[in-house]
Order: sequence, then C-alpha cells, then structure tokens
Amino acid sequence: MSFGVAGFGSAVWAALVPFAKVRTDISDGGLGLLLLCLGIGSIVTMPAAGALVARFGCRSVIIVAILAIVVTLPFLATLSALPLLVVALMLFGAGLGTLDIAMNIQAIIVERASGRAMMSGFHGLFSLGGIVGAGGMAALLVAGASPLIASLCMSFGLLTALAAGASHLLPYGARNDGPAFAIPHGIVLFIGILCFVLFLAEGGILDWSGVFLTSVRHLPTAYAGLGYAAFATTMTIGRLTGDGVVDRLGHKKIVLIGGLLAAAGFLLAATLPSWQMTMLGCTLIGAGCANIVPVLFSAVGRQNVMPENVAVPAITTLGYAGILAGPVCIGFIAHLSSLPTAFLILAAMLVAVSLSSRIL
Repeated sequence: MSFGVAGFGSAVWAALVPFAKVRTDISDGGLGLLLLCLGIGSIVTMPAAGALVARFGCRSVIIVAILAIVVTLPFLATLSALPLLVVALMLFGAGLGTLDIAMNIQAIIVERASGRAMMSGFHGLFSLGGIVGAGGMAALLVAGASPLIASLCMSFGLLTALAAGASHLLPYGARNDGPAFAIPHGIVLFIGILCFVLFLAEGGILDWSGVFLTSVRHLPTAYAGLGYAAFATTMTIGRLTGDGVVDRLGHKKIVLIGGLLAAAGFLLAATLPSWQMTMLGCTLIGAGCANIVPVLFSAVGRQNVMPENVAVPAITTLGYAGILAGPVCIGFIAHLSSLPTAFLILAAMLVAVSLSSRIL
C-alpha cells in the first residue's frame, strides 16, 4: 500500500506542475528552482525519518507521512504566492521523503522475515501507483475538474487506501542499536554510491530523453515523451515480475546483467543515428535498471555495518541526490560537449555498476 501511495502522490503533483507555473507566472528557470524545493524537503527529513521509524514504528510514521501528503496537495493546487508555494512544496517533499524511508525499512523487514525476494514487487507498486495517479488526474482534468477538485478527489483516494491498509503496516521498526544519525561508511557507502548512479541515470532519462529525441534525433515535439514512456513501461513490468527473476538468477547476476543492459541502452541511443534506436535504448535502460535498486535495498537488509534506521536514509539520500544532480550534470556536459557524450558517460558509469556485482 505505502509504495503505491508514494507513486500515486508523486504523479498527482506532476500533473499540478503546469498549473503552478501559470498561477505563479514564473519562468522555466524559476520553475526548475521551485521543483528543487521538493527534493530539498525530502533529503532534509530522511535522516530524521529513520530515527522516527526506530522509535515509533513503521505504521505510525507511514500514517503521519501520508497525512502530510494529503493535507498539502490541495495547497499545491491553489497557492499562487510563491513563498507559500515553496513552503507547501517542501512540506510535501518532507512527507514523500519520510514515507520513502519508512516504507523501505518495512519492506526490508518483511522480505528478510519471508526468506524470499519481494523488494522488486514493492518497488513495482510505486511505478504502478504513479501510472494510476497520472491517469486519474488526467481523466479528472479532461472531464473539466479544476486542479483543486481533482487534487481533493485524489487526496480522498489516498485516505481510502490508508484506511484500508493501515492495520496491515508493521507497528514496530528496525532494530534501534545505533545512533540516530551517522555518515554512511563501508558497504553502506558503497551501496549508496551505486544508488546515486542508478538514480542519476533515471533522472537523466526523465528530464533529457525528450530533448534528445527532438533536438538530436529530430523527432517531432509531440512525440518527445515516448522515450520516457518506453523506459517507464519496461521498468514497471520488470519490477512487477522481478521477484521471481531475482530468486532464479540471484542478486549478483541481476546487478551484472542489469547494469550491462542499461549501459547498452545508453550506448545505442548515443551512437546509432535513428530515433528507433533511441527508443530501443530507452527500453533497455528501463529493463536493466528495473531490479538493481530493489536488490541494493535488499543488500542493506543483509549488511551488519549499520542498522537499517541509519543505513536506509543514507542510501536513499544519496539516491535522491542523484535524481537532483543528474539533469544538471547532463546539461553541463551537453553544454561543454553534446548530449550523446553525456549519455556515453552514463553508459560507462553503469558498466562500473555492473562490475560492482563482485563486491556485493
């Protein structure tokens, strides 16, 4: 439930972004800075979220985080004063970041107790929730609902999901035998760096695949979203079916093969001069990346260097940093050289992730 809610809430905000831009009358650059507030709100609260889960349990923290998301969505749909919108967006990001930590800690506990792979399915529900949220918002807005009415309807859906699933959440959290905050080290730092690379690649596809297709492969603007759609589709399918694959192949082969598939996708997109090859590349990137992050979170549950309430916020924060830094770094490289060059650098980084399977 919590993974689906996180994806659902994120998709609702994504649909509200164009309306927020019009209400505040800000430039594209200003919108970029505004969107950064969500990531800042998430990253700032993540270390505290791990400590709260250890103290109060997964259920309490997840409930409070979802309520924070529900309360802020109507404000995100209506506020026109930029300072107030910044505050609301940071609170929304705090809710999402807290939920992200609590649900992953719970997933690690459940998977470890079950003795079988479950993490890919959990993360697949996040993607599925995003699809449902985006589709629901689109349907309501096309039907003539205002952003406020649409967000209220979606908030009601979130509350319904919470009411149905709250009793099934774990009332306890991770073991609390370490500090509330700690700098990641050892294998946890290594896993965090791998998460940074994976989220960097995901952020790159999210923000730059459309630009790549239109400006480099000269596809009409109306089709700019097809690259990310291909990526998201194979990632969702890969995660929803990934637990069985992880059980059959094992964690090491998932990282090895997945990293090489994703690297091949960026290599295809960067070197073969046709939009069809770029689309195939995006498909391979989604398939390759799909199960690596779930496997990395599972690895956190098996290490004994740091307790989960500290380790999960550490690697998640590094991952979010990758999402925030990815588009900026790619833009900087594209400015100095070209977008294909930036994609080739991402391919090399993903090859390094693949080779890391030996260490994991």
